[in-house]
Amino acid sequence: MELAEDWLVESLRLYQDFHAFDLSGATRVLEWIGEKGVFVAGYESLKKNEILHLILPLRLSVKENQGLFPERDFKVRHGGFSDRSVFDLKHVPDTRLLVTSGLPGCSLQVWQIGEDSDVIEAVSTIDVQEGEESLWPRMSVFSSAAPGILHGARLSGLRTVDLESQKITYSSGTATVRPLLAPPARSVPYSGSAQRRPPASARCCGTSDSESLSSLQVLDADTFAFCGTSGRLGLVDTRQKWVPLESLNPSPSSSGERWCAEVRNRGQGPEPCIASLGSDGQLCLLDPRNLCNPVSSAQCPVSKPSPDPELLRVTWAPGLDNCLAISGFDGTVQIYDVTSWDGKKGQVEPLFTHRGHIFLDGNEVDTAPLVTTHTWHPCKPRTLLSAASDASLHVWDWVDLQASC
Repeated sequence: MELAEDWLVESLRLYQDFHAFDLSGATRVLEWIGEKGVFVAGYESLKKNEILHLILPLRLSVKENQGLFPERDFKVRHGGFSDRSVFDLKHVPDTRLLVTSGLPGCSLQVWQIGEDSDVIEAVSTIDVQEGEESLWPRMSVFSSAAPGILHGARLSGLRTVDLESQKITYSSGTATVRPLLAPPARSVPYSGSAQRRPPASARCCGTSDSESLSSLQVLDADTFAFCGTSGRLGLVDTRQKWVPLESLNPSPSSSGERWCAEVRNRGQGPEPCIASLGSDGQLCLLDPRNLCNPVSSAQCPVSKPSPDPELLRVTWAPGLDNCLAISGFDGTVQIYDVTSWDGKKGQVEPLFTHRGHIFLDGNEVDTAPLVTTHTWHPCKPRTLLSAASDASLHVWDWVDLQASC
């Protein structure tokens, strides 16, 4: 209890804003729609799970602090129920459509947000060819005039499906994986798409196409990145024939580790970079042109390996250069300034650690809930949302005491 009291006093100095809410059930989904709305969805098995479109409190929607506001809680704008666990949810930009994935993983579900009602209703399903009881498809969205849903539980089963016609427009048997194993002869700005020619020294590193996936991320209209649970990384150009080139795992000796990754988008920093996070807390930064040799790596100060690697998450800050956040190890969200690493391979300290999910309800560290997901606000640089296994939802704006980001 003393630790919780100390944290409450210290929080007055650590946070510009802090709001805590309780959902009806825990969520693994925090998906933005605009700057003021976010989707959450339950993931419990053997029950109906809510899918909710929440509007942020007015205080969190204004540009500057303007004092007290009458509405200090989230407001439910739309809602619906899923008969399945929802592990992932994507909003299709410029539409009223959502796509969800979860267990059982035999299909994706397409939902429509009510225009004249407050209902989110299921409108169709997308079959998943390699459906397995224990695996669920990862997803990402190609946003264009004809939006496509990229999905797959294993690398061999990657598909892009046109959302309107539900025709398969791409499969992993016809695309080119371009991990770009050899470093370029000179530094060339990354355009956001894979290089047109495979590197001369590209080689197969031995990972089979049955590799299970931990994340998929669309980069532009023709390319996306994948991360396998073993740490295998690659870039895929959907316009080329399939060539199964593979990268080395970030830590080949740690065969039991699980990994996730995220690519920093153009505009999020001075140059492209992939952050890859292992279940033991190892964090690697990689150049997309040379995925076999990390630019730098560091050990994050986690007390133990992730108890549920499915919840591992690493995200780049959209409004801060070279800052990222990680979660999925305990009841915290850690924020790092990667420019302070200087190529270190030892342990590094976070720039900020959010401990609200541990201490706000008087929890002890050993019995604290596990953070299930987090996300950065699309416009407010130091504002994040985080959710935990006790159904708590926090919105917090942290103070950079080092002023280094």
